[in-house]
Amino acid sequence: MKKKIIIWDWNGTLLNDVQMCVDCMNVLLEKRQLTHLTLETYRSVFNFPVKDYYQQIGFDYSREDFEIPAKEFMDLYHRFLPETELFPCAVEVLKHFKKKGYRQLVLSAMEHNSLMKTLEEKGILNYFDAVSGIDNIYAGSKREMARAFFDRLGLKNHDMVLVGDTLHDREVAQALGIDYLLVAAGHQSKSRLLEKTDKVVMMLSEIMGRIIN
Repeated sequence: MKKKIIIWDWNGTLLNDVQMCVDCMNVLLEKRQLTHLTLETYRSVFNFPVKDYYQQIGFDYSREDFEIPAKEFMDLYHRFLPETELFPCAVEVLKHFKKKGYRQLVLSAMEHNSLMKTLEEKGILNYFDAVSGIDNIYAGSKREMARAFFDRLGLKNHDMVLVGDTLHDREVAQALGIDYLLVAAGHQSKSRLLEKTDKVVMMLSEIMGRIIN
């Protein structure tokens, strides 16, 4: 796969926040006397837009608006975010592609200002030529945000590959007409990813052997 530009997803791809998301969600579920999620169950049901995922695991929008649990979740998420680490090989992988002259970008469903702050705190902001997060906390689709981001930067589709961890990342890539790779260590299971595509690796480090220039 010969490319010049790598568009990185953030949550579950570079940032290992999956178990933290399960723990935070279980606080909300317990408060509402709903069934807790295991890591396995979470990875089998998590999806975008997250409003649908919340409903699937038991939230009742006739009792409360989606915005109420969404804000509760994000408050908890940001409380524990400083303790959440990158995947072990993330810095090594970013260094590898920077050394080889790739442009590296971040496209995330995380709120933009929080994303920038976190990238800086984790010590990796300098690896990226541009960063784009969403303008709210509700994690809807990234497709329109991605189109605006790419138009602003004047990117050429054939030069790019999107690296993510969910089928939504695949959908975003397909909508934009670009290639993609999915890492099965994040928010959706390997079996779930493989139902739709064979462009799947188990570990982030494998990306270095799949993308060449």
